[in-house]
Amino acid sequence: MNRVVFFIGSRANYASIKSVIMACNSHSNIDVQVVIYASAVSDKFGELLKVIRSDGIFITRVVDTLIQGDSPQGMAESTGLALLKIPQILSELNPDVVVTVGDRFETLAVAVSAAYMNKLLAHTMGGEITGSIDESIRHAITKLAHIHFPATPNAARNLKLLGEIDESIHLVGCPRIDLVDDALKISIAQLVSRLSEFGIGEDIDVSKPFLLVSQHPVTTEFEKADTYIAATLSALDEIAIPTILLWPNSDAGHDHFNKSIRSWQKKPASYPRRLFRNLPPELYLRLMSITSCLVGNSSSGLREGAFIGTPVINIGSRQAGREKTANVKNVDPVVSEIVSAVKLQIKHGPYPRSHLYGNGNAGVNIAEVLGSSLEISLQKQLKF
Repeated sequence: MNRVVFFIGSRANYASIKSVIMACNSHSNIDVQVVIYASAVSDKFGELLKVIRSDGIFITRVVDTLIQGDSPQGMAESTGLALLKIPQILSELNPDVVVTVGDRFETLAVAVSAAYMNKLLAHTMGGEITGSIDESIRHAITKLAHIHFPATPNAARNLKLLGEIDESIHLVGCPRIDLVDDALKISIAQLVSRLSEFGIGEDIDVSKPFLLVSQHPVTTEFEKADTYIAATLSALDEIAIPTILLWPNSDAGHDHFNKSIRSWQKKPASYPRRLFRNLPPELYLRLMSITSCLVGNSSSGLREGAFIGTPVINIGSRQAGREKTANVKNVDPVVSEIVSAVKLQIKHGPYPRSHLYGNGNAGVNIAEVLGSSLEISLQKQLKF
């Protein structure tokens, strides 16, 4: 039986790997271990531990690796702290395969630890092109990983261009797409009931038009964090329809975002607003399926949004270069541009569904690979 350990470091990590963990739990040749670390441990970024446990997933270890702060230095120090703690976890659990997700800064510590400790490393969502420091981290992990699970054909091609061998690349789609169809089965009444358990602010009538906002700092443009979030909040006030807003992730600049959001929330407004630190993936996806427009710079607009057909306004450079379909309109962080684009997307309404990021079976496909004989050499080789 293959011992497979998953590292979950953020709410985005969890949404990106939940279906894989579920599929592996059902596989006869996989012993699943789950380690929670980084911002996934902090209540400041939502009670993710509670969400994971409510999904029936057993958490093997919880380790605090996040240094509180709001700077690029804090991200680097958090990565260093994780490098001090994760090797001990790997030594205790002794997995056959370590799975790391995507491109956030904390994932690099997992990859480096696994590589130095001669553990097979599997990486999801490699080969994609985006902005921010995530771009560099993603490709760095690719060069440390032995098993690749890209989401799109272009991403798989990019992995080959980076010198990864064909046998290591498994085109499976994005695991986040796996959650969509079940999420769409949630009734509006169930959605309203469950949303009442989370968040602060006024209740939102989700049977009527509303905006869903998810925006994060751009780490390579850290000094502009105040300006970027201010433009979005000003645009929301000008559009003035009911708004559901998620707090930003733990990237450098999040405190700037948080202060601006708190000030915005305290000001009287002509429209209702509700804020959430975190939402279970299925509730977020159900909101995406009925929102008039998703606003911000979350990759969910390009991934799940394409599969659902959600109208999306992507602000700034955070997703620059990531593959997208017609549902996404890019704008600069300028109030007038955001307002005009959102109004056009509201007028357009839902888009046709796209399978750019997969068909919803990534978790099962990944589990089949992780449950196989895994006769893979630890010695990486370039192939050009």
